[in-house]
Amino acid sequence: MKTILNKLILISAVVFTTSFSACAQKQTKETKQQETTDQIIAKKKMNWNKLTAEETRVIVNKGTEAPGTGKYEHNNEKGTYTCKRCGAALYRSDSKFDAHCGWPSFDDEIKGAVKRHVDADGSRTEIVCANCGAHLGHVFTGEQFTAKDTRHCVNSISLNFVPDKK
Repeated sequence: MKTILNKLILISAVVFTTSFSACAQKQTKETKQQETTDQIIAKKKMNWNKLTAEETRVIVNKGTEAPGTGKYEHNNEKGTYTCKRCGAALYRSDSKFDAHCGWPSFDDEIKGAVKRHVDADGSRTEIVCANCGAHLGHVFTGEQFTAKDTRHCVNSISLNFVPDKK
């Protein structure tokens, strides 16, 4: 009886140990990078602006505002568009153009301000604030609206605007 009990304990220990090693998958460079980004974002969170329920729906939950409803779609002032959540500078007004799509459109971002991620279904490329990960909208290429052949289609609700000083 004692031998059977010892064998059961040994088998249980082996099964227990191997189940943990099977779950401990080797981390890829991308996974490690994401963890680092998540840690940086968590540290910066304490300085983020408070969002309304609708801003949260779009910025955090990756929603879309209705076309033609955003306050910056037809804004022609000179200045800088910043992230609504963290305040990081994202776009300059000189890269904005009217694509007649219902949302503000830009053909270039401020260097390093925007990150691109392929959507889960692979059909579009999401753009997010490089500083805080806020959902901005999507980027499209090949439409030939501008010489840069790029359109950042951005939700106005994801942005603030800081006019240039006169």
